[in-house]
Amino acid sequence: MRRLMSRMQIGFSGVRSLGLISLVGLSMAAAPQAQAFCGFYVAKADTQLFNKASKVVLVRDGDRTVLTMVNDFKGNMKEFAMVIPVPTVLEKEQINVGDMKYVDRIDAFTAPRLVEYFDDNPCDMMLQKREMMAAPSAAMDMAGAGPRRSAQQLGVTIEATFTVGEYDIMILSAKESTGLRKWLSQEGYKVTSKADQVLQSYIAQNLKFFVAKVNLKEQSKSGYTYLRPIQIAYESPRFMLPIRLGTVNADGAQDLFIFALTKTGRVESTNYRTAKIPSDLDIPLYVKDKFADFYKSMFSEAVKRESMKAMMLEYAWDMGWCDPCAADPLTSEELRKLGVFWVGGQAEVADSSMPAPPPGRRRPMPVFVPPGGGAQPVYVTRLHLRYTGESHPEDLVFQETGNKENFQGRYIMRHPFKGEARCEAASSYYASLPQRFDNEAKNLARITGWDINQIRKDMKPLQNADGIKEDQKKWWKKIW
Repeated sequence: MRRLMSRMQIGFSGVRSLGLISLVGLSMAAAPQAQAFCGFYVAKADTQLFNKASKVVLVRDGDRTVLTMVNDFKGNMKEFAMVIPVPTVLEKEQINVGDMKYVDRIDAFTAPRLVEYFDDNPCDMMLQKREMMAAPSAAMDMAGAGPRRSAQQLGVTIEATFTVGEYDIMILSAKESTGLRKWLSQEGYKVTSKADQVLQSYIAQNLKFFVAKVNLKEQSKSGYTYLRPIQIAYESPRFMLPIRLGTVNADGAQDLFIFALTKTGRVESTNYRTAKIPSDLDIPLYVKDKFADFYKSMFSEAVKRESMKAMMLEYAWDMGWCDPCAADPLTSEELRKLGVFWVGGQAEVADSSMPAPPPGRRRPMPVFVPPGGGAQPVYVTRLHLRYTGESHPEDLVFQETGNKENFQGRYIMRHPFKGEARCEAASSYYASLPQRFDNEAKNLARITGWDINQIRKDMKPLQNADGIKEDQKKWWKKIW
């Protein structure tokens, strides 16, 4: 395993908020196929929109797993602790602490996105051809004799202790849950008896327990004002993520974002259904100014439709290219910092040279293809789970599939043509706008649960915008 870690050259990722993974571990201190299209990317919806959200980067190849955990713990660092079931006794070389910017990068790259299009002059005979070609895409000192002796009396074995960065780490094994809970409690971990059943199930599976606290002295020396994530690497045939301990002290539903990086294809859960979020829908122009609210409402409505039983797919694509790009694809170096040990070479630079856009339009985000053509040998899956102990009583079990069908959360704004158009086609075009706008309003109401009458009210001042020629206003009067 040490040789494996050496080959991986793992970097790690840190946290913006004072948080750790109450989802994967347990914070004891608190209670159609995508096709090419050229859109103008204008907004993205990343994980920072959610208050109670944790993030996991899950790198998997064969039996080898690298797990990067970002948590949402907020509070006094001396009160932070976490417990995570792991399949084996980890050595110090298998644990790392690093920089949050790499997790932020994979978050930004895979985030659901808003794109905008501008209608061409309806008198342009090439319009129909272009529309046909541009189909929408489908811590404390834990090594002393006292803790060890007390642990033995309660059937707990301290398999290893060490300090990594600002964290004091212990690897534990136990004979039964009550003894483990009592020992954790007397060592300052706030564990209630409600955790006994969950702990016992992990003990029965012969899992070990990765326990971390903040070493305040090392934390003060690090210069960081936040807790950075923890990254671990191990070999196990089990491709799973333990989430049940995170629900013991949880106050309501939690959000978990999983960024799975593999060689061959999409990652899906085997014990919970995977469903796609709504995508590739035309929505009103005013959503541009409230895209964060839109995304949160859309996701909540999607979870509600699935009775909070499914894991939602938000992105699935080969790493190395995107269309449109919400952020530049990750370089080989950035991927290696996240634990993708099978990539290498120099960081790629995207070629963003493009002709200037027409006046009044934004330059479209480039479709990125690495030098030499083709994508990197990494497939990224973004999964978003909202759950409670009742909705998801089992830990997450995954499989790597051969499915490489592209999917992204993409929402489309279409600006009507506001130039001068004098032809028979222009009359038909303007006559078609009322139905188009009505469809946009219905789409928005259906996927967000928002009141359609309020949507229509909010649409009117933006759809009937400045720039409409006097001889075209008759059509806009019919629209509204």
